[in-house]
Amino acid sequence: MEPLKHECGVAMVRLRKPLAYYAEKYGTWRYGLNKLALLMEKQHNRGQEGAGIACVKTRAAQGEEFLYRERAEGSGGIELCLQMAGNQIAAFSAEEQAEVSFAEQHIPYAGELYMGHLRYSTTGKRGLSFVHPFMRRSNWRAKNMALCANFNLTNVDEVFEEIAAKGQHPRMVADTFILLEQLGHRLDRESERLFQQALAQGLKDREITAFIEANINLANVLKSAAPSWDGGYVVCGVTGSGEMMAMRDPWGIRPAFWYANEEVVALASERPVLQTSFDVSTQDINELLPGQALFVRNDGSFRIEEIIPPKGEPKQCSFERIYFSRGNDADIYRERKELGRQLVEPVLKAINGEISNTVFSYIPNTAEAAFYGLEQGFNDYLGEQKREELAQFFANPPSDPAVATQLLDSIITRRVRTEKVAWKDIKMRTFISDSASRSDMAAHVYDITYDILRPGRDNLVIIDDSIVRGTTLRESILRILDRLHPRRIVIVSSAPQVRYPDYYGIDMASMEEFIAFRAAVELITERGWWQRLQDIYQRCKAQEHLPKEQVENCVRCLYDSLTIDEISEKMVQMLRPPGVDTEIHFVYQSLEGLHRAIPNHKGDWFFSGHYPTPGGNKRVNQAFIRYFENKQNA
Repeated sequence: MEPLKHECGVAMVRLRKPLAYYAEKYGTWRYGLNKLALLMEKQHNRGQEGAGIACVKTRAAQGEEFLYRERAEGSGGIELCLQMAGNQIAAFSAEEQAEVSFAEQHIPYAGELYMGHLRYSTTGKRGLSFVHPFMRRSNWRAKNMALCANFNLTNVDEVFEEIAAKGQHPRMVADTFILLEQLGHRLDRESERLFQQALAQGLKDREITAFIEANINLANVLKSAAPSWDGGYVVCGVTGSGEMMAMRDPWGIRPAFWYANEEVVALASERPVLQTSFDVSTQDINELLPGQALFVRNDGSFRIEEIIPPKGEPKQCSFERIYFSRGNDADIYRERKELGRQLVEPVLKAINGEISNTVFSYIPNTAEAAFYGLEQGFNDYLGEQKREELAQFFANPPSDPAVATQLLDSIITRRVRTEKVAWKDIKMRTFISDSASRSDMAAHVYDITYDILRPGRDNLVIIDDSIVRGTTLRESILRILDRLHPRRIVIVSSAPQVRYPDYYGIDMASMEEFIAFRAAVELITERGWWQRLQDIYQRCKAQEHLPKEQVENCVRCLYDSLTIDEISEKMVQMLRPPGVDTEIHFVYQSLEGLHRAIPNHKGDWFFSGHYPTPGGNKRVNQAFIRYFENKQNA
């Protein structure tokens, strides 16, 4: 119900044959650019604040540009970038565009290597200068680099100090800028290493340049830089000489998948995006494993190489499976259904077993698969119930045929009642300036289907994929659902209670924005346990200046002695809109249920506080310090 800004999306396409091959087989040398556009559009869900593309032309004539980039802000960023690239192509005549040899030397974006990025800001930094890809320039093709990433680093300050100590002067403390400076420096060192080798072999001038471009090893660049990174990331880069790389963090937090055949090597943040774009099966797509990097040389050959050994058990982001990724991935679809099916028993308890008097639905559309799982689970439950009652019926049938028929019909026709309850209405514009009016408009973002409940008699169960802040529930959802006059409203979350901030690419970094956290603090305050908050603060302060590797998450003990049900009940009190008197219940997925449904993605720090990297522990303590001190000074 509350859209989260989250991980960005990346896309890369490397053509392995000359442009003439694609022009002959597919009717256009734009095959690579078209595939990039498709990969990006299919990942539009991953970034609506901006987009960028880059292209490397390995056969550009001297005096001609060989590294191109376009960037644009806004939800239409993909279209704008492609339009800007298309305008540059359209500046040439139809005859020039049709001549492949001319195009590959002179026409912009007639290249062999393409990279794209979709951006969601998780740092609050806005503006075109923060939209990927980032670029560094040089007169030497091999020293040019374009970089984009799906990531957040928890230790940007440490990396900044490391490269500043070497004499570099980064222009700002932002993770992508810092990475570009760091990787650019290591790329220079790699080029200089090969320059010395070329001199030792007696090579001169262009021979040296050719030697460097033929032998540069981006694995050396990553191995000298990546060990200092703490966070979740997929870092992608291309060089002006046609090298390509993409590396996944050693904890496996952020996702990356790749596909290769004799014509192309491609990478994206989601598996079904590659399947659709290249019309291949699930088995044809490979996952980039934690700590691995995909490299494509300027001759089109590729390899997978481990840059950093995996850091223990992989901690793939479970929120990726619950909410963020496209639901048409075969495994994700099954997992989301299972998340819903796991919730049958707690929902039964919330509705007092009154299945016949309950209508089931979902909000928003991303919760649809979990809804199907919940429905299937209740159908299975009803099926077992019917079998038992039918066995009893046939063992001891009523003597009155009319009574027998009526009883048999009541058993056979019993079913789960499902309806389309809520509809997403037009997006309300922010031309209304005062906050009160905006809040009133926000309350009408959803509308309902009227007269589908028996007022005062039917329960209404609505499943969501997650409840994070609760704002939309309070300001809109609960109020509009109450218009149907249900006996009780049950809001079901297919995810556990979100209790802790994320520092690996999701827009939720402040303690006080989580309704579960605020509810826990209210319960602690009501019970006179204020000293617990003071103790947590003191423990966080005591570790404030320790190296991140020595820091423990002190915030986890906040939830000691508080049950999930107690926190949920307090959340109902806090989120109940004025004037709504209907009985309300919140039902949450358990951590155990989460891991049963999604056994291979164990990154659950949002719910458990078990951060996969040391930097996460340090950042969550800092967040609590800010929260506590702001409260004290309020």
